[in-house]
Amino acid sequence: MEPVSTEHVTAFRRFNRYFTRRIGVLDDHYLGQDRPLGEARLLFEIGDGMSLRELRSRLGLDAGYLSRMAKALQAQGMVTLSAHPEDSRLRMIEPTAAGRVEVKEQNRRANLVAAGLLDGLSEPQRAELAGALATAQRLLRLASITVTLVDGAAPDARACLDGYAADIDERFPEGFDKDDLVAPQEVSGDAGAFFVAYEEDRPVGCGALRRLEPGVGEIRHVWVHPTARRLGLARRLLDALEQEAVARHLSVVRLDTHAALTEAQAMYRACGYTAIPAYDDNVYASHWFEKRLAP
Repeated sequence: MEPVSTEHVTAFRRFNRYFTRRIGVLDDHYLGQDRPLGEARLLFEIGDGMSLRELRSRLGLDAGYLSRMAKALQAQGMVTLSAHPEDSRLRMIEPTAAGRVEVKEQNRRANLVAAGLLDGLSEPQRAELAGALATAQRLLRLASITVTLVDGAAPDARACLDGYAADIDERFPEGFDKDDLVAPQEVSGDAGAFFVAYEEDRPVGCGALRRLEPGVGEIRHVWVHPTARRLGLARRLLDALEQEAVARHLSVVRLDTHAALTEAQAMYRACGYTAIPAYDDNVYASHWFEKRLAP
């Protein structure tokens, strides 16, 4: 990826400062309630209850900081803390009746703030802003996802392949046999590579590269979890696989795809892949593609 420009950094920080001031993030009494934003957000995210571990992962908080906030809310009668009924290592946090009342009031006040911000715009301008915010959220989600090289036998790698197999088994009229997935040794070490995409420590996509012959590699099983689709993640994975191929001195990459996967075919063409004659006997393939890589 290209280096981030100073202009883009400045624009991002300028908007962040403006928006956080407008919604009162810096106020010790967020939304006019008797608590800062950190505690208010924590109370909101608890929902009907969850483990502190899950909450820490969701919010990206330091364990000690989360523990202090949770105990402060407990002292105020907003939450209860207890051991998980089936796993004593996990601590559970749940809202009390008073906590539920406060979250309901928090939502009411937050809606009023949002409505107040939108009140000065016309309906077309509100629609334009809503679309811009949806685009910003999509791009920020994509930016936060990491694409990591893992061993082909790693649990996350095999879990992603299980998801891939389940998806295409539903889409292919003839179904799909999991025995046709790449074996771990085909996409590990000198033989190939396997990438997993992570969003908030959760695997949400994958892609594999294996060596076919000297100078030629094959991309396999590019997959994105349904919750992370339409972000542009498949292209991120494809780009990572191509970069890995270049690093392994492969000048050409090939791939095949099923007739039912029309969106995959469109993406490959848009990314510079050209149709070629069949290069394998994959029973699920009806389209074959190739791309020459710049060193």
